[in-house]
Amino acid sequence: MLALLPLPHLLLMAAVSTVVFCLAIDRWTKTRKLTVVLFVLCVGGCLGMIAVGRLQYQHWNARQMLVLYSFALIGLTIGLFPSRKLFLKYGDELRRGVKRDTYEYPARYQVVLYVSVVVMCLMAFILST
Repeated sequence: MLALLPLPHLLLMAAVSTVVFCLAIDRWTKTRKLTVVLFVLCVGGCLGMIAVGRLQYQHWNARQMLVLYSFALIGLTIGLFPSRKLFLKYGDELRRGVKRDTYEYPARYQVVLYVSVVVMCLMAFILST
């Protein structure tokens, strides 16, 4: 259903999801370099998803992959929301020059992250076929 939208609408949806994700990370970590790196990775990931979709046996088209990308990125943003205070603390430590050997990410936050991304990917699959 969503894959039937015109390509500019899908590109806008992908751009909005990328901007929302990058703004959320920027607000939670207050680290511009990380935000720029994640923006570049998101754009590369989107292009990579489109390329991999074409190489698959099912031949997913660019429209379907843009829907999947947008939904997955919004799912990632939603999944990272509960851990925003932890990111703010780690970002503050990085700005002050404190280096840790390991950065702990509690299991309860991981579960929320995994569930939100999987649910959003399933929704994208259902809505794009």
